[in-house]
Amino acid sequence: MGTLLIRPPGHRRDVALRPAATAMVWLGEGHRHEMIAVPGVSLGDGDALVAVEMSTICGSDVHTVQGRRAAPTPLVLGHESVGRVIALGDEGALAVDGTPLRIGDRVVWSVTISCGACDRCLRGLTQKCRTLGKYGHDRVGAHGDLTGAFGSHVQLRAGTAVVRVPEALSASVLAPASCATATAWAAVARAGRDLDGVGVRIHGAGLVGLSAAAIAVEQGATVEVLDPNPQRRALAERFGATALEREPEVVIEASGHAVAAAIDGVAVGGTVVLVGSVFPADPVPLDAEGIVRRMVTVTGVHNYSGPELAGAVAFLGGRGRAYPFAEAVGEVRPLSALDEALAAASAPGAPLRIGLVPA
Repeated sequence: MGTLLIRPPGHRRDVALRPAATAMVWLGEGHRHEMIAVPGVSLGDGDALVAVEMSTICGSDVHTVQGRRAAPTPLVLGHESVGRVIALGDEGALAVDGTPLRIGDRVVWSVTISCGACDRCLRGLTQKCRTLGKYGHDRVGAHGDLTGAFGSHVQLRAGTAVVRVPEALSASVLAPASCATATAWAAVARAGRDLDGVGVRIHGAGLVGLSAAAIAVEQGATVEVLDPNPQRRALAERFGATALEREPEVVIEASGHAVAAAIDGVAVGGTVVLVGSVFPADPVPLDAEGIVRRMVTVTGVHNYSGPELAGAVAFLGGRGRAYPFAEAVGEVRPLSALDEALAAASAPGAPLRIGLVPA
C-alpha cells in the first residue's frame, strides 16, 4: 500500500490511497453490509491514518445489527482493532505517553474521541466528553468514511488515545484490547482498593469477565467466575479463577444479566462494579434499604480512559502473557465476509471473538 501526500491550503493533509481503502457500511437492520472504496482521506492537525491488521467483533456490534441497540446509519461498525500508522496530519499526533507517533508504529486506540478540555475531560472522564465521538458508532460523512474498525483503514481523529503495542504480541491478543481488555482493566481499578488477599466474584465469562479475572488474580485476589455455560466456566479456570469460600468483598457484574445477584451477594462494606459494555439489559429493582444497611458501594464502568488502555496493553505484554488471551479469537474471516462473521458471532457456542482481516 503506497501513499501520496499532498498539502492543500489550510491545516489539512490529503492522503491518496492506491489501491483505495475499503470500508464495510451498514445500512440498517435487515440489510447486508456494502463495501465502499475510499480513494483518499483528508487528515486534520493531530489526525493519523492507520492500516488495519485485524479487527474483532464485539458483542455490541452484534446487538446493533440485530436492532437491540440504536445507531445512526449509514455506519461503519467496529471498534476493536490493531493496526499500523501510515500517515499523519500536519502537526503530527501523540501517543498516550506523550511521545510523537511515527509512521510504522503498531498501535491500538480508544473507542472514544475526546476534546480534553471540557469539565468531564479535566476530571479524567474523557470517555464522557461533552463533545464525545466514538469509532464504530458515529454516522459516516462528517468525519469521513473510515470511522469504524470494519474497514481496511481507520482515520484516527485528534483526541483519540493511541497506545503503541509490542511487535511480539499477536493481533488476536491486541485487537480486543481497545474494548474488552481495557474495560476489564477499568472495572478492576473501579473497585477502588488494594486487591491483595481480597475475594472477587465475577458474573459472566465473556472476554471482559475473563480479562478481569486474570487482572485481579495478578493483583493478588482470589477470584471466582460464575457463568451458566460449563465450557466458559472451565475456560475461566485457565484465566486464574477458582472457588471462593467466603462472601466476596468485590463483585464485578460483566454479564448484563446478574445485577441483582451481584448486589445481593457482596459482603458488608463491599463494592459492586457494573460493567456497562454488556448492556442493554432488563431493568433491575433496587433494594436501596439493603444497600444502605449493608454499606455497599455500587459503581459503574463504561468504556475507559487513555491511561487505562495503556495499562491494559502493558498487562497483555507483561504478566498477561501467562493467560490464554491468544485463544480468544476462535476463528478469522476476511472482511468481505462480515455479514457471515456477524451471524457466526451471534450463534450459540460462538467463540469469544471472531477476527476480521482486510483482503
